[in-house]
Amino acid sequence: MKKNLWLLAIAQGLFLTNNVVFIAINGLVGLALAPVAWMATLPVMGYVVGGAMSTGLVAASQRRWGRQVSFQLGLLVAFLTALLCAFALEMRSFWLLVAGTVIAGYYSANGQLYRFAAGELADASFREKAVSLVLAGGLIGAVLGPNLANYTRDSFTAPFLGSYLALAVVALVSMVVMAGIRFPAEPVRAVGASFGRPLGEIMRQPVFLVATLGAALGYGVMNLLMAATPLAMDACGMPFSDAALVLEWHVIGMFAPGFVTGHLIKRFGVLNIMGIGVALNGVCIAIALSGQDLHQFLVALFLLGVGWNFLFTGSTTLAMQAYRPEEKDRAQAAINFAVFATMAVTAFASGALVTTQGWALLNMGSIVPVAIMGASLIWLAQRQRAEVARVSAD
Repeated sequence: MKKNLWLLAIAQGLFLTNNVVFIAINGLVGLALAPVAWMATLPVMGYVVGGAMSTGLVAASQRRWGRQVSFQLGLLVAFLTALLCAFALEMRSFWLLVAGTVIAGYYSANGQLYRFAAGELADASFREKAVSLVLAGGLIGAVLGPNLANYTRDSFTAPFLGSYLALAVVALVSMVVMAGIRFPAEPVRAVGASFGRPLGEIMRQPVFLVATLGAALGYGVMNLLMAATPLAMDACGMPFSDAALVLEWHVIGMFAPGFVTGHLIKRFGVLNIMGIGVALNGVCIAIALSGQDLHQFLVALFLLGVGWNFLFTGSTTLAMQAYRPEEKDRAQAAINFAVFATMAVTAFASGALVTTQGWALLNMGSIVPVAIMGASLIWLAQRQRAEVARVSAD
């Protein structure tokens, strides 16, 4: 179990390396190639739109071939699309770059299932810690991603061409790592066996609704601010090395808490930890609105990362209470579709808002989804307390 979890944590780190490099460079490459400035983050949006479009296809491949084969298919797509994006940049084709990131979304849809696979590799008593540990593997991406983008930026005449080629190598390394993981065999269903409850019934559960909302809006707020940060810092005249530093600490904030988040959830309860995540999002926005110096970008994005970790780890743990083993493919696909759809909207909105309205208005708009997340947690906590009181009275 430990070997499989550590290898999956490394695969998670390499997955995040891909994501961080995409976030760091796609907006800037898009700004250089786009017909108009407000379209700069369309390549970032393409990545998450591709992920949303691929959730059903990935769920079907997972169901048919199992975790190992489906994850390797995702990595093959990552390798090929990194080369496609490099070719698009060399040809200076904006729309080919967007197409490449849309197709790369298939890899993203696969990678989003690593955290659920972690729960399946561990005993039930260790599930929260397993999810948290694998998410902590994203620290690899925190360090490797921004530095990879920074040091390969000028490897070729076209800025960032070397970064895309480096991601192709990262995908190959990840394929080797994934090959060493032994996933549990998929249960063989007898003819006529139940496939579980309808998806609509699963989704109507309050626990599932709040878990999905926490994952989607938590990722949405994080993506809205993170995708806009390199553009905002560029508009302030800061060098790309500063943006890479801010993104590095942001991703450290996202995944360093993973070593303890599982322990905190078991001790204090999942809703309390998610509530702290919401509060940290609010503090991030307050700091971002206080000014646009390097230290303000850095501290705000670091706290945003920690808040995301608490929300996303908590949402994943909460969601596992809402579905049975035979229902996992449909339930996980529904959650990931909600995440990707929200990320697609925020990826586009980040570029449009920061280039037309500015960094301050972008942050003020983030207050709304943060408030919605907080209200949903209070609602679920009240329902659970009422249920406990009713059972005690009976």
